[in-house]
Amino acid sequence: MKSKIAALAMMSASLGMISSYSYAQVAGTQPLGVSVTESTDLILGWSVKKSVLNKAVYNENGEKVGVIHDIIVAPDRSVSFAIVAANQFLGVSHHDVAIPVEQLDYTDGKLVLAGATKAAIKALPVFQYTKVKATPTPRSEFPHH
Repeated sequence: MKSKIAALAMMSASLGMISSYSYAQVAGTQPLGVSVTESTDLILGWSVKKSVLNKAVYNENGEKVGVIHDIIVAPDRSVSFAIVAANQFLGVSHHDVAIPVEQLDYTDGKLVLAGATKAAIKALPVFQYTKVKATPTPRSEFPHH
């Protein structure tokens, strides 16, 4: 009896392995998750959470001028702005500003904002998030879907 159960378990496991190959993700056919092409992009990409968020921003002289608190993604999925805290005490931001990501560089393992000083960043207008609608817009109401 035990040998029949073991044989059945092995057979079903091998069938499961065979069937998993037949259901591999194919670009453009996977309804949920990522396609093969997207998973390659995912592997070659990098994590904003681990690489950018809450990381210090320096000027070209190595002086710390702020900390990145957020990344703004535009409706076309492009990364448009970094929200930089010019003044922070114990993790609480006192003056967030929007900096176009094109102005940031990654040099010698540091995020660099050339020409920046703490005073220059504090002189920029404070960034404030717009109020989010109480109810999200359904996908069907977007013209590109």
